[in-house]
Amino acid sequence: MSLIFYGHPFSSYCQKALIALYEKGVAFDYRVLSPDDPSAGTEMAALWPLNRFPVLLADGRTLPEASIIVEYLDLIAPGDPPLLPADRDAALAVRLFDRVFDNYVMTPMQAIVADHSRPADNRDPMGREQAHMLLDRSYAWLEVVLAGKIWATGKMFTLADCAAAPSLFYADWVHPIGDAHPTLAAYRARLLERPSFARAVEEGRPFRGLFPPGAPDRD
Repeated sequence: MSLIFYGHPFSSYCQKALIALYEKGVAFDYRVLSPDDPSAGTEMAALWPLNRFPVLLADGRTLPEASIIVEYLDLIAPGDPPLLPADRDAALAVRLFDRVFDNYVMTPMQAIVADHSRPADNRDPMGREQAHMLLDRSYAWLEVVLAGKIWATGKMFTLADCAAAPSLFYADWVHPIGDAHPTLAAYRARLLERPSFARAVEEGRPFRGLFPPGAPDRD
């Protein structure tokens, strides 16, 4: 099978998909989106007119969206355990956490980062405050529901953890988890120790200067 992955090592959503690729150990051609290789961007835009990454090209089939890519990889390389449980009720719990990390951690984190990218006279203090408030609520909820668990939904590393790793990694940079959420902080630390995510973090390390708020000297 031929797999071509279009993305960037510092992108949180690309890291989400890369974690699954590394967990599965499947071979793929990595087309890094960069001004140094404009052809990669041209190819991706032709495959996915919305021009958002990551995108996986699998034997001619275009698969956009990180969650879809992770689920597809689980179909072609199920592994043991799978990243999405076969039991439909258990799979619902995994998908719920996937949506929580994407919508209520990753999204407000990205809103804060994007606001730092704007000119100083065109920033959105109210929007930034709302994003911080949403992260506060998300952290508080996660602190409770992750208690006693190794990974997001229990003992299995799943799609939910693929989503959690980059969202919590970057969210802590702009809205520190802090001592008030020790369970969540410990979960983030376990994710950083997972070889698949540790690899993604190292691949993104050279690009930390691109982080608009300024990357902290840690992790």
